[in-house]
Amino acid sequence: MIVVSDTSPITSLAGIGRLELLQQLYGRVIIPQAVYNEMVKVGKAVPGALEVQTFAWIETQQVSDKERVAVLQADLDPGEAEAIILAMEINAELLLMDERFGRTIALHYGINVSGVLGVLLEAKRKGLISEVKPLMDQLINDVEFRVSSQLYTMILLSAGE
Repeated sequence: MIVVSDTSPITSLAGIGRLELLQQLYGRVIIPQAVYNEMVKVGKAVPGALEVQTFAWIETQQVSDKERVAVLQADLDPGEAEAIILAMEINAELLLMDERFGRTIALHYGINVSGVLGVLLEAKRKGLISEVKPLMDQLINDVEFRVSSQLYTMILLSAGE
């Protein structure tokens, strides 16, 4: 399965010590250069920065169509814009992205999108984790991941918790 990720799913899962779920679910994850730069070249510690530099299953790839990226950057940050364009260029089966507007644009382009909460639901369905709630609570409390009360309830219902 070809999976492209934006920054947030990687930093969020790394922040709660569960980055391995991406490898267990997808085998490998491809990130565009802008996502790599957002994590590694920012001059501060970012969860997952070491992992994107050292884990062989996280692969960095350049985007070819810089003009389309520039158009998207009018509304999105560089990582989100490159992740969407890269997903289209390599015909990714899934784009991991949490930012709402970026997800809307990706869906407009016909890209399948999931976020970190979708990753947790899939991990539970596949038996990689026993419960979603403690990890979702960790995301909210430890990495300041924003989840509306309505989405929180919906995720727990989807997880059967």
